[in-house]
Amino acid sequence: MDLRQRASQLPLSPGVYLYKDAAGTVLYVGKAKNLRNRVRSYFSDERLAERKTSSLICAASTIDYILVDNEKEALALENNLIKQYKPRYNVLLRDDKTYPYIKITNETWPRVYVTRRVRKDGASYFGPYFPGNLAHRLVRLIHRSFKIPSCKVDFSRTHSHPCLEYHINRCLGPCVAGLTTPAAYQSAVHDLRLFLEGRHRDLAADLRRRMAESSELMEFERAAALRDLLRTVEEVEEKQKMASASSDDTDIFSFHAEPPLVAVNLFHLRSGKIVDRREIFWEDLDEFSPDEFFTTLLMQLYGAGQPIPSTIHVPVELEDQDSLAELLSEKRNRRVEIHTPQRGQKRALLALVGSNARHSFEQRFRVLKPSSKAVAESLAAALQMDDPPTRIECFDISHTQGTDQVASMVVWENGRMKKSDYRKFIIKTVAGNDDFASMHEVVTRRYSRLQSEAAPMPSLVLIDGGLGQLHSAAAALESLGILNQPLASIAKREEILYVYGFEDEPVILDHTSPVLHLVQMIRDEAHRFAVTFHRTRRNARTLTSELLEIPGIGPKSMEKLLKHFGSLSQVKQASAEDLARIVGPAAAARLLESFSAQ
Repeated sequence: MDLRQRASQLPLSPGVYLYKDAAGTVLYVGKAKNLRNRVRSYFSDERLAERKTSSLICAASTIDYILVDNEKEALALENNLIKQYKPRYNVLLRDDKTYPYIKITNETWPRVYVTRRVRKDGASYFGPYFPGNLAHRLVRLIHRSFKIPSCKVDFSRTHSHPCLEYHINRCLGPCVAGLTTPAAYQSAVHDLRLFLEGRHRDLAADLRRRMAESSELMEFERAAALRDLLRTVEEVEEKQKMASASSDDTDIFSFHAEPPLVAVNLFHLRSGKIVDRREIFWEDLDEFSPDEFFTTLLMQLYGAGQPIPSTIHVPVELEDQDSLAELLSEKRNRRVEIHTPQRGQKRALLALVGSNARHSFEQRFRVLKPSSKAVAESLAAALQMDDPPTRIECFDISHTQGTDQVASMVVWENGRMKKSDYRKFIIKTVAGNDDFASMHEVVTRRYSRLQSEAAPMPSLVLIDGGLGQLHSAAAALESLGILNQPLASIAKREEILYVYGFEDEPVILDHTSPVLHLVQMIRDEAHRFAVTFHRTRRNARTLTSELLEIPGIGPKSMEKLLKHFGSLSQVKQASAEDLARIVGPAAAARLLESFSAQ
């Protein structure tokens, strides 16, 4: 049965249809109020003239379908199937930024982190938060008020003294025995969970009760701490009340399209203010239908966990607008409205988003090199850093089968390499081929020096290598008492970035990403600098060992030859006159005699 005949036999009911190839791979997923009419429309002369449709019909072998009760169910099922199969003929949301979550780990002594990846690891996740820095601001509040740390210290080991975070009253100190108890720590974690779940009234009532109990027991220091935490919770609750009273909770979409290239901008308005802007790009949409495009985009975007606002503005009327609004309302548990503003301030805001979309299109597709500031901001987002890096120090180890071991450190600062701050290291304490121990030595030497000079740490320490080198560098920093230093590594060949503390969430960037290109450029420069230094050391050793074996050539003559010629091969190629000018006629003659006998 051919596809046209199959389409004519589909039911006249709402549902979802799937085009599949001969191997059963899903090529396209679509929804319809009337399956037969929608699928038969693909075989009209007008639709077959479209490149995408004709290509789909040629590649497809069969059409399957799933019946549902209404359009809303068809929308939801279509979105789920697109996420499941990722069909190559559908509009797919990709190359998109994710918003951060706050993670409370599943440990004996739980810690709190900001993460952009939700995993089934037993941890508790709260969010997502936007703008992106909101999660980081909340974590800083958590450190001050709840004293739950974000450090990378191994709590299973015994530590002799706490770090600075404990001394400035931002950590309960679970790393040192006697500073806190499991009961006190779990009580703080319980309070934190109530806070992040938005149960501020329950938390406030519990804090008042415990504060009264502490006062009766004359534990006034503990009562004061509970009072301060209570004030913080009440302030946050009051701010949220004010925000909800003046809420203008709106997402505004617009686009600029020159198929197959499309740029979308999304503005988030909260309490009447623009709090965040995001850009989304596509490079493969040969046929672009704004109605179908935005229906799919909204389903994929809000289905992926992004907070759903009360109002969504889109630049075109959507065929399934009412069903989509009803579906999003159920997901949000509150009413959601979708509009296409035609006049007034809302229309002006929509035009503003459209102007930004055109600018994004120009920057992405017509300007080949993004600004260093934009790349740094993207790097910070990829590595889950609070702020864009202004200084990166990158380390690499070089040797030949464990001999002549050296290391390099290169510096990227404010958009360019800073060669005046490059450093070379001769490995002193490691024998043989042990890159991990060598990395530990070099990182220790570098940052113990910075500590002694009271110099600031870099925004990011970057290691050329995989997890082994990364953990060696982390151990070196921890031995110096340097905690919470942003630290990452880039593995050779795979070009995967590992962020310390998030090793189970490796960062895999597109090979065309400017962020990856920046990291590769810094890594390659560190490698070049290390290899150059290693070859110089190796050549000097080879020259030294061979020349000192020649009778009449001592250390001073050898030093003169090395300084003038640079390598043994250059010495061997030198004429008698050139050698005589450096070490005298007699020594020159002995050198030529020795070389000719080899």
